[in-house]
Amino acid sequence: MKKNVLIITSYFPPEIGAASNRIFHLANGLQKNGFNIDVLTPLPNYPTGKIFNDYKGQFKHVSTEEHITVNRLWIYASNSKNKLLRLLAMLSYSFSLVWFFIWNKIPKTVIVQSPPLLVAFTCLFFLRNKKRKLILNVSDLWPIAGLELGALKKNFSYKMLEKIEHFNYKKANLILGQSEEILTHVTSLFPNKTAFLYRNFPDFNPPQIRQITTNENTEKLKIVYAGLLGIAQGIYKLCNELDYSNIELHIYGSGAEQAAIEEFISNHPELPILYHGHVSRNELHHVLMNYDIAIIPLLNRIYGSVPSKIFEYARLGLPMLYFGGGEGETIIKKNRLGSVAKAGDYGDLNTVISKIKRHSFSQEQKINIQKIAVSKFDFNRQLQGLIGLI
Repeated sequence: MKKNVLIITSYFPPEIGAASNRIFHLANGLQKNGFNIDVLTPLPNYPTGKIFNDYKGQFKHVSTEEHITVNRLWIYASNSKNKLLRLLAMLSYSFSLVWFFIWNKIPKTVIVQSPPLLVAFTCLFFLRNKKRKLILNVSDLWPIAGLELGALKKNFSYKMLEKIEHFNYKKANLILGQSEEILTHVTSLFPNKTAFLYRNFPDFNPPQIRQITTNENTEKLKIVYAGLLGIAQGIYKLCNELDYSNIELHIYGSGAEQAAIEEFISNHPELPILYHGHVSRNELHHVLMNYDIAIIPLLNRIYGSVPSKIFEYARLGLPMLYFGGGEGETIIKKNRLGSVAKAGDYGDLNTVISKIKRHSFSQEQKINIQKIAVSKFDFNRQLQGLIGLI
């Protein structure tokens, strides 16, 4: 008999971003390995903060996608910077989850995505049961990350979030962490807690690497950023700080800083910055192959954070310029996946870029990057390790 697993998440396709992709791959991978998978998620609204057109006016939407039952629940959608509105959005989804728990049979194995902390708390509080296995998938360390991003201050609210965080770890039977730093943090609080390193490895067939023909004397280095245009990534500041003497910057994505970035580009037509909007993930994989190097920036070094772009770009054979510090920087250096600049030091970033030429990465080097990804960042091998713990 197939084992039933419920996955509870705040992000799921057609929403974009690392969190959405990560949970979809997990659900799809488990389904292909003989599990019956149900997903609980809000009506799609990320990152715009507005319910997507196909789902407007609905309180609940149920569909079967890739043999996975997806239950989309009502949420008061908002991406406002107003903390009260953001809290209201999380509370509304928590309310919908409790409503679902009351009226539906919940399987004995539940995987809960965290953050948001409050949503995870709702699940772990209402679903705790000696006969049920609760698995907490921790992708970022809140409230620590909020403190490092400047979104939170060490006050009464922060202490309350810490208590919620510790409650979540305590009640979970198994902790999945996307980084070694996350697992170190959790086990420092609960030394006997079972924990498993579950990286954000992608699951797609690696494309064939082709050499880009260049005229090294005339053509500029083509740098690409693709992903969320949020506060944490700091792409607006990046646009302001880069030395454009010998580079072009190409940007794909959407998010909170999109309007500011578009305005900056409009006000500086002399700068070689091109914004291409949002494209699908499959299309993005194709267009990324036209660039020399991908930049992965973080506005501030965030403890526990390892951008999933590292593993995705490596599988594409795309060299990286990492600008975020921490464990991500270690992975880039250890596996020779590209170049590294000191986190937060834009002078060092420009110096590093000035030393990179269009012909710096040969086809053979790109193939080697891809080989490393295939051998070391293997989604299915990692998934089998997780299945052994479920």
